[in-house]
Amino acid sequence: MAKTLQNITDLTLQQLTGRLAEMKEPAWRAKQIHEWLFSHRAESFEEMTTLSKALRKALEETFAITPPEVEQHDDSTEGACPGPTEKLLLRLPDGAMIETVLIPGPGRLTACLSSQAGCALQCSFCATGSLGFKRNLTPGEITGQANALNSMLAASGREQKITNIVFMGMGEPLLNTLNVFDAVETLSTRGYASSISQRKITISTVGIIPEIAKLATSGMKTKLAVSLHSAFQEKRESLMPLAARRYPLDELQPVLAHYAKNTGEPVTLVYMLLEGVNDTQGDARQLIRFASRFFCKINLIDYNSIVNIPFQSVCSETRDRFRDRLLEAGLQVTLRKSYGTSIHAACGQLAAKGMEHSNKS
Repeated sequence: MAKTLQNITDLTLQQLTGRLAEMKEPAWRAKQIHEWLFSHRAESFEEMTTLSKALRKALEETFAITPPEVEQHDDSTEGACPGPTEKLLLRLPDGAMIETVLIPGPGRLTACLSSQAGCALQCSFCATGSLGFKRNLTPGEITGQANALNSMLAASGREQKITNIVFMGMGEPLLNTLNVFDAVETLSTRGYASSISQRKITISTVGIIPEIAKLATSGMKTKLAVSLHSAFQEKRESLMPLAARRYPLDELQPVLAHYAKNTGEPVTLVYMLLEGVNDTQGDARQLIRFASRFFCKINLIDYNSIVNIPFQSVCSETRDRFRDRLLEAGLQVTLRKSYGTSIHAACGQLAAKGMEHSNKS
C-alpha cells in the first residue's frame, strides 16, 4: 500500500523550518521552499531549481504538492464594480468541491476564501447550508484558493495582486480555527506573493462565542466580522437556527464588547437586508440598541438571490431609510452592493451545481 504523503503547503513557515531541521537542512532552505510554493506557485519539487537534486528527491519522498484543480471559472461585469467579479469552482484531491471569489473594488482586490467543504449550520438564506457538512479544509487547501486566484490573474496577463482577504466563503471559519489561523500565518508571511498584512484579512463568523474569545487573545491582527442579520433573538433564530440558538444575542454581545476592548478594533456587524423580514424601522431601532454598547461598525449588504430560497433583496428606498436611521443614531455604516449575481457568486451555488453534476455522471 502506497504511503500517504503530507501536503507540504499545509505547513506554516515555522513548521516547515522544523521539518527541514529534522532533515539536517538550514532554516534558510525552508524560506526558499516557502517562496517556491507560495510566490512562484510551484506544483512540483522538480520546479524548485535553486535546490539541490538530492534535496528535491528527499522532499519528493517525504511530501506531496496537491493544489486544487480548477473545475469552472466564471466572471461577471454587472453593475459599477471596477472590473469583473470572478469565481472559481475548485476540486480537491478527494473530490470535494469548494469555491473562491475575486472581488475588485476601489484601490483593492479582495479574495473571498472558503474554510470548509459544505457547512453544518444550515442558515436559511445560504446555498452552502444545503450541501451539508463534508469536512474542514486543511491550511494548504485554504491558501491554495489564493494561489489559484493569483495563477488566474497571472495567466490573463494582469499585474494586479490580491490586497485583501475575507473568510466569507463556504463554511464557518471559527469551526476550523486552527487551520484558518495557520493559513492566515502563511498568507501574511513575508515572501507569500509580497505577503498580505493581517490587518487586511477579515475572519467572518456567525458568532462562535468560545472561538471569538480565543481570537481576542490570540495576538493576531486580523479583523472580525459577525453575521448578525437581526438584533431580535427570535428572528435571528428563524434565519440562523443552529448558530443563534447555541450562541444567543445576550451572550454574544458581551463577548463582542470584550473583543473590541481587548484588540482596540471595531467588530463589523454584517446585516443582510431581506425584504419583509428584517428591514423595518423597528428592526433598525433594535439593531441600534444592540450595536450602541460596544465599538463596532455596521455593514449593510444586499441579498444575492438564490434559486429555491424564498428571500428577496430590499428596494433602494427601504435600504436607504434603514441606513439613515442608523446614521442618525451615530453608528458607522457602510453599504455593500452585491455583485456577481449572474455567476451565482453567493457561496455554495456553484458547488451545489458541481455536486449535482457529479452525482448524475
